[in-house]
Amino acid sequence: MKRILISIVILFFVSFIIYGLMRCLPTSYIERMAQQKAMAPGSKSYEEWLAQLEEMYHMNGGIIPGFFAWLGEMFTGNFGDSWLYTVPVLQKFNDTVWLSFIMGGIAFILEIIIAIPLGVLAATKQYSKTDYAISVFALAGISLPTFFFASLLKLVFSVKLGWFDLYGLIGRNYQQLSAAGQFWDKAHHLVLPIVTLVVISVGSLMRYTRTNMLEVLNADYIRTARAKGLSERKVIYHHAFRNTLIPLVTIIGGSLPGLFSGALITETLFGIPGIGLTSYNAMVGGDIPFSMFYMTFLAILTLLGNLISDVLYAVVDPRVRIA
Repeated sequence: MKRILISIVILFFVSFIIYGLMRCLPTSYIERMAQQKAMAPGSKSYEEWLAQLEEMYHMNGGIIPGFFAWLGEMFTGNFGDSWLYTVPVLQKFNDTVWLSFIMGGIAFILEIIIAIPLGVLAATKQYSKTDYAISVFALAGISLPTFFFASLLKLVFSVKLGWFDLYGLIGRNYQQLSAAGQFWDKAHHLVLPIVTLVVISVGSLMRYTRTNMLEVLNADYIRTARAKGLSERKVIYHHAFRNTLIPLVTIIGGSLPGLFSGALITETLFGIPGIGLTSYNAMVGGDIPFSMFYMTFLAILTLLGNLISDVLYAVVDPRVRIA
């Protein structure tokens, strides 16, 4: 309960910072929007549109009154209409976030399946050829820029081999396919983006797992377990690995925002209409309602990820529950 209350206070101030930054933008997108609406045939004057829009988005008063008015509407689920996409913010968000969530979720699961076992293997075979090979792979994943690796995949598998399309989520004959065919067509277009997300993120978790596993393997209680005659497999996977999970839950819990925030560079390079590309276009296009909702949503996810990490601490370490 204490952590939840602290998170609410933090969210309040983060929301105020987001609102204040939007109010202090050097360019008035409301004025630009009023000019566009005033140019329509038979429309109201620029001054009338400007007054209406400022009242609609609480820009006609000070920052403090405007913030509390926006905060009140936020609690009722009213985030306004997107200026760029001309639909309600929540509708546009719901239409795009699940594609990014599927991509991020699959990449996250694959990252855990690959990184943690390889990190443990590298730690148990320290300074061996296996350790060096895994370390080189991890460092390569950490060092490769997203745009370079994604472009390399497109060059090899799309341009040279022709196995995948360069851009987009669906193929040219998508409408003529059956329901199962449409599903596999979309899945086929997501292969390269997911591979990109996995390779560029797996290295850091692999190195983190290896480092913590080595620290645990050098602890006194591990030497005691070995001296008592326990098998190496039980020492590693029952005693050492369980204690390695304690710092790993911080990484896993902190990954929650990434599942919903979208992969901006990857989605842009592959033309995937997820929430990352949508939010980028909204920010570049001056879509203040969508941008404010998106940033507030990420703040909530970050606080929720920290809270989940605290809960997972108690799951993997009984001493936290006793304390």
